[in-house]
Amino acid sequence: MGRIIQGDNLDVLRSLPAGCADLIYIDPPFNTGRSQKLTSLRTVRDEGGDRTGFGGKRYRSEVLSARSFEDSFDDYLAFLAPRLEEALRILADDGSFFLHVDYREVHYCKVLLDQLFGRASFQNEIIWAYDYGGRSKSRWPAKHDNILWYAKDPRDFCFQYEEMDRIPYMAPGLVGKEKAARGKTPTDVWWHTIVAPASHERTGYPTQKPLGVLERVIKVHSMPGDLVLDFFAGSGTTGEAAAQNGRDFLLVDASEEAIGVMTRRLARFEPEVSSFPLAAR
Repeated sequence: MGRIIQGDNLDVLRSLPAGCADLIYIDPPFNTGRSQKLTSLRTVRDEGGDRTGFGGKRYRSEVLSARSFEDSFDDYLAFLAPRLEEALRILADDGSFFLHVDYREVHYCKVLLDQLFGRASFQNEIIWAYDYGGRSKSRWPAKHDNILWYAKDPRDFCFQYEEMDRIPYMAPGLVGKEKAARGKTPTDVWWHTIVAPASHERTGYPTQKPLGVLERVIKVHSMPGDLVLDFFAGSGTTGEAAAQNGRDFLLVDASEEAIGVMTRRLARFEPEVSSFPLAAR
């Protein structure tokens, strides 16, 4: 089940047949203008160390690994536009497209997608909210990402309401025991923690997204056996969410590091791994 392709995603997209993908989710670089970094540390008891722990004991930090990539584009929309045009072409007539960005670019991306898909195809701006990391003392801390959902045909798209995971009521005492036990339908604001540094889900990839967020998208917006495409695949979360829920997947990334992470993460599903253009069928 599934394919992983290393190559320039625009070249790969141009090689795919029209209408082949039932669901497309992408999490491209956010154009933050800085390097995205992830450093893995461990602490060792050392009386001369740089950290103080419980009971005043001293520890030394050791770097296990450090990964980074540059996240800066002179013209972000010029980079995205041809890839989004191809995404529209290869999306099935009843398919959905999800673009995961942040507050810096979401407004510009929405205008571009309105032009490509048509404004009627816009269905939701989903806010993924989390509560982790540092807090600015000079402005309101930014603790959310934006996910734009477009349906290729606004009159015909997959939305499996019964597959939606339900969430707790904030005031369960006001709705009665039966409703409280069942939970309520999520809104367009999704509260979900990031992938914590100590989580078993963690791959070490700098921009890894939580499995729970991708599973909600895939279970509601596709059917078992459908093809899910992610052409900024990174750590492979989309592939794991798809495979665990009986969907096929196609993951594309140019980074050798990303391909290695995905190949190890998804090994139990035995995906086909190749490089473009040798992967073309």
